[in-house]
Amino acid sequence: MMVERRFRVMGSDAHLLVVGGADDDAGEAVEARADGSLLDHAQQRLEQLEGLWSRFRADSEVTELTERAGEWVEVSEETALLVRRAVEAWRISGASFDPTVLGDMIRAGYDRSFDALAQAPVRSGLSRLLHGAADIQVDGNRVLLPEGTGFDPGGIGHGLAADFVSAELVGLGAAGVCINVGGDLRVRGAGSEGPGSGWTVGIEHPWLDEPLALAGLLDGAMATSTTLKRQWTVDGEARHHLIDPGTGEPSQSDLTLVTIIATEGWRAEVLAKAVLLRGSEHPFDLLGGTGAEAMCLDREGRVQSTDGFAAFLGDATLPEVVEAAPPA
Repeated sequence: MMVERRFRVMGSDAHLLVVGGADDDAGEAVEARADGSLLDHAQQRLEQLEGLWSRFRADSEVTELTERAGEWVEVSEETALLVRRAVEAWRISGASFDPTVLGDMIRAGYDRSFDALAQAPVRSGLSRLLHGAADIQVDGNRVLLPEGTGFDPGGIGHGLAADFVSAELVGLGAAGVCINVGGDLRVRGAGSEGPGSGWTVGIEHPWLDEPLALAGLLDGAMATSTTLKRQWTVDGEARHHLIDPGTGEPSQSDLTLVTIIATEGWRAEVLAKAVLLRGSEHPFDLLGGTGAEAMCLDREGRVQSTDGFAAFLGDATLPEVVEAAPPA
């Protein structure tokens, strides 16, 4: 039996699917919990992580880190791991992902949740916060940000949350789990067809009603990063949320959408952004040794992919060009 739920969390749409367990002793109990309590646990856990990690909440641990930059701050185990993963992401992405671009986000006008941003005119913000990922320190559950920097986990929080919660649900007895938080998707265990069936997931384009393709995953993650969705205008100039740490401005890359398939949600999210910032000439340079596969679209809709990406598509193939117009 599979159950599902959709709701808003972390400023994004979340979609949960849980397949009930089926061992001889506890199968019936797990099936019963799959009716609602496993979904309840997942939703509550994601909301708890949002409370810890949201830069838009005055009482979050992420906000406290920024406010107390330059001194050691005691945080939860979840936040300490988030910071560790963010520093690791900064390294493996060649600094394309930088968790200290908060000042640049604010200066670009992204100074409130996107739900609120879409409802009000936007002006460029003011911030004195600077970059400083190289000197972030983590000691147990204590974190030290360089003085004058701000911490913004961005999409890595979505991916890591999906990793966390999917593992917890399997630990509670679910036979299979699929969690999608704002385009960062993590699957574990059996799909809806039972043990060994895996999951079929759509590669979405924000301007199209149908997926670009369907990918099959057994136990892994997929993340899509795009400049076509979270957009706003400042004094007539289009802005988006993908900041290039090299310039401090919204990315000018000619790539508009990247999908990564990887082992973990946080890693897929980071690599998707890193590939997008690389541009279409050498988009996949950073993927060597990561085990990740990727596909991308440029401004003309042209599609590129790594050699191994086709293995997730079954008998289908990616289109050579995607034709899509922005919604009216």
